[in-house]
Parts: sequence; C-alpha cells; structure tokens
Amino acid sequence: MLSSSARRGAAVLLSAAVLTTLSACGAAPDQAAGAADGKSKVHPGAAASLADLGGMDALVAAAQKEGQLNVIALPPDWANYGEIIKAFEAKYKIKVNSENPDASSSDEIAAVKSRKGQKRAPDVMDLGIAFARSGAGENLFAPYKVTAWDKIPAGQKDADGRWYNDYGGYVSIGCDAAKIPNCPTTFADLLKPEYKGKVALNGNPTKSGSAFGGVYAAALANKGSFADIQPGIDFFGQLRKSGNFIPVESTPATVEKGETPISIDWDYLNAGYAEQFKGKGVDWKVAVPTDGVYAQYYSQAINKEAPNPAAARLWMEFLYSAEGQNLWLKGHARPVLLPVMTQDATVDKDAAAKLPQIQGTPAFPASAELDKAKATLAEKWDKAFS
Repeated sequence: MLSSSARRGAAVLLSAAVLTTLSACGAAPDQAAGAADGKSKVHPGAAASLADLGGMDALVAAAQKEGQLNVIALPPDWANYGEIIKAFEAKYKIKVNSENPDASSSDEIAAVKSRKGQKRAPDVMDLGIAFARSGAGENLFAPYKVTAWDKIPAGQKDADGRWYNDYGGYVSIGCDAAKIPNCPTTFADLLKPEYKGKVALNGNPTKSGSAFGGVYAAALANKGSFADIQPGIDFFGQLRKSGNFIPVESTPATVEKGETPISIDWDYLNAGYAEQFKGKGVDWKVAVPTDGVYAQYYSQAINKEAPNPAAARLWMEFLYSAEGQNLWLKGHARPVLLPVMTQDATVDKDAAAKLPQIQGTPAFPASAELDKAKATLAEKWDKAFS
C-alpha cells in the first residue's frame, strides 16, 4: 500500500453479498490453545500451521524471541495500517520495522529477491493478486495456513497457503466539492470539458493495483470486459488528449493541496480522505461509478526465507483474527472475513455501517484474464500517451 501512490498490482475482491454463502461461521480466534509443552514442534520457518508450532503460546514466545518484524509498502494511511501496526506492537511487544511505505507490489517482490539471506529482507508482503500469484509461481513464499484458513473462501486463497486475500474495496471517484461545482459520478462524466486538468490516478497501472483497477473499471464502462482491457487504455488515452487527465500520482498530499481534485482510487482510500481532510478546506465526495463497477482484494504472503519467520506467522494470525479484520474495517476496507464476522456478531457494526454503499453484485476476472490484462497494460499503456 502506499500512501495513495503507486502501490499495487492487480487483485480480485468479493463483496460481502457474495461471501454470505460461506458455510463456516466465526472469525479466527484471537488466541489458540498452546501446546502442552509450550514449545514449537518444528522450526518456525518450516511451520505450515499453528499446530506445527505447538499452538499460539509457543508461536508468541518464538516471535518475541526474534523481537522484530520487517514489513514493506504499508503506509499508515492505507486501510488503517498505521493503527494495525501499533496494535500488533502493543499486543505482542514486537517491534515492526516499516520500510518504504510508498513502495509498489513489484518493489516488494524485488526486495524479496535482492535481499535473500539478509536480516533486512521483508518478512511479510501485502500484494496485488497478480503479484501474489506470480510470486507463488516463482516459489518465493512460504506455505502457511492461518487459524482462519477454512473461513477464507476457496477462490480467495492459494490451495497450498502461499497467499490469501485479506481486504479490499471498489474503484471509486473522489472529488473535492469545494473546488468542483459538479462532481463526476461515472467514467462518462470524466470526459466533460469542465474537468480539464483535474483527473488523476493513484499511480501507474503497470505497477499500482489501484491504478490497474481504475483502467479495468474504465474498460468495463466502455464495452470492454475482463478479457479485454484495451477499451480502458483507450479511454485514458482519450482523457489525456482532452486535457482532463493529468500525469500526477494522487496522494493524500496532492488531495489536500488541491493538485488532484478528482482522483480515481479505492473507495476505502477516498472515504478516508473525506474524514482526514474534513475541516481543512477539502470537501471530499466519494462515488462508485455505476458504469464501471470493479472490485479487488489485496493478498498476504510470507517470505519463504523470512529473517523473522515466527513473527511473520504471528503477524498473519493477528491480521486474520477478529481484532485484525475489524481494524481493516475501521479503515473503510472490506475484510475477507466480513460475512463470517457478521454472522457470528464479532464485526464492528459501527465501522461496517460506514462502508460506501454498492448497488448490485460485481463479477471477477479469472487468473488468465488478469494475466492477459497485465500483459496488455505493460505493452500498450505508455503507447496510449505517445
């Protein structure tokens, strides 16, 4: 995640309505029973489940012995990661070393490869789904099934536990009503002359998941499909030629300064800006475009050669506990266990009530379609602006 800049690769999201078919009930418990001897059964780096480690007590002890966790590309203002990190540190007395919060998913993968065997290598990653799949294919991630494994829908995780989806949102249009008299609510609106020099994306779609989602949504709004992202590329090419699109990465800073008064971004980020800048001269409105509904999840993964393997696994257990899931929800993101938590009454109802409302049920691209879209963007995005 970056603080709203070039953060992610492509991913896929199921809405709460879609997930209500889950058969399992109950979010992951905050604590699992420890082993009788309180010791890990295997080395943490080889553990594929909490049982392998001897239970939660043994995992906590091993993680506290390591004393730290290396994370990358987790900006504090992205889906409430700032509070999530602080809560983890306070609960387990483990220091979180947060590096390069504005990094992209491709930067995360590069760090895993270039720092192999180094103590400063990232222990865990938060990736766009395309990068999670490719990283798993390159054997970069350790298989680990969190306690909540059975509650994560099959389509939202790797069968071997090398990655699993965590939280997500919908592509939305954020607009500063203090500067824009009539805020756009659809992709078609964005072509109007009144928005000249005002429309921005959150990064480059060949590297950023939010920007990728913006192009995919634009494709759906212009007679494209999951198998054909070209209409989305053409749309932004047209938007650029009209002078409406500006090549400035939308970030909290550019929003506050008025440099990107219209930003195509995830709904949870745009909703966060509305709260963050209230009373600061910014009247940020959020709309999910009805002509191009597209949603994504991001995915978690553990570095196969994590320098702090126990802390990495404890981090995963925390994120997929009711506490961790509700912290994402507090950041306006839709956690993967939201339907389960709604069923068993562990959900933060106040936070859930603040989620942007969505009409209809979204569909999701297949892996092959995502790969094709990514390849098409890599080949043709820059050409659209030449």
